[in-house]
Amino acid sequence: MRKVTSMALALVLMTVVPSGAATRLKDLAAWEGVRDNQLVGYGLVVGLAGTGDKRQTIFSAQTLTNILQRMGVVVSSSAIQVRNVAAVMVTSSLPAYAQPGARIDVTAAAIGDATNLQGGLLVLTPLKGVDGQVYAVAQGPVVTGGFVAGRGGSSQTLNHPTVGRLPGGATVEKPSPSPTLGPKLRLQLRQADFTTSARVAEAVNRKFPMSVPVARAENAALVAIDTPASYQANTTEFIAAIENLTLDADRAARIVINERTGTIVMGKQVRIAPVAVMHGALTVEVQTAYAVSQPAPFSKGTTEVVPQVAVSAKEEKAKNLVLKEGATVEELVRALASIGATPRDIIAILQNLRSAGAVEAELEVI
Repeated sequence: MRKVTSMALALVLMTVVPSGAATRLKDLAAWEGVRDNQLVGYGLVVGLAGTGDKRQTIFSAQTLTNILQRMGVVVSSSAIQVRNVAAVMVTSSLPAYAQPGARIDVTAAAIGDATNLQGGLLVLTPLKGVDGQVYAVAQGPVVTGGFVAGRGGSSQTLNHPTVGRLPGGATVEKPSPSPTLGPKLRLQLRQADFTTSARVAEAVNRKFPMSVPVARAENAALVAIDTPASYQANTTEFIAAIENLTLDADRAARIVINERTGTIVMGKQVRIAPVAVMHGALTVEVQTAYAVSQPAPFSKGTTEVVPQVAVSAKEEKAKNLVLKEGATVEELVRALASIGATPRDIIAILQNLRSAGAVEAELEVI
């Protein structure tokens, strides 16, 4: 029996409701040039319980040979077969203004055919930046957060055991390349918006009133700030005072739909124009039964299986709802739930409302 009907998706509807409290400026923007720096390195994880690279992975054996040679042990890479080591790619992020001696987290991922890094130990691994210089050195036990259990054809895997993490597993050896904060500062908004950019400049000028405004919005994502003369010697305090300023960020009305998962995210500022919605479901059911046709005794006929197909269609009565002028997203959600709309139905209704010009928001499908 085949049944074609409206699909039911798990609906996760989140309504973004402004709390009424202003947002700190440091949560809305970042200083130009003050950012993390990506580090990468190649290393070897040892101490695995037979779950390391196999002989097909040649570079892990070559790496082990080079390490042993530096320790005074001369051995050919073709003469060793060790299953307790795995070649890994090590990555990390070096924060801005990180100083030598600071500890940073590290991630190690197998690049060979190792099946599990559980219980392994990362051997001393230099981490380099994009300029090729070593900024940190990593070493320590690898935490996978998962496991592989079983033998033969039966096994159980939890999480992803070929990727592990070393909390605080790297030591910074060279200061992070960071900008020098001088008299000219530039603030970058994480979400470009002309209204928010203008409000940021207004908040800074209100906090530091000068004959000439110290802040000006250059575009939707950039605010230029001149450090006052009284703060030239203590720029850090000036930046800290700016970061703690609060303001109301302006956000565009937007509806985000993920049809694959049935997730709909709508902001509270989404408004619905006066509109009437009619909704109904059509169900088509196709039933196939197989009957056996038996020939008469002593006849030359053959036994045949004859399919008997029955098709039925059922259409529910249309359910309607009317939204008044200025209806909010809460009213829309309650109204759609009252008529028994499924997530797929809600997605289709929202798309139709947007096509009809009844939704004053941007519709984004991901």
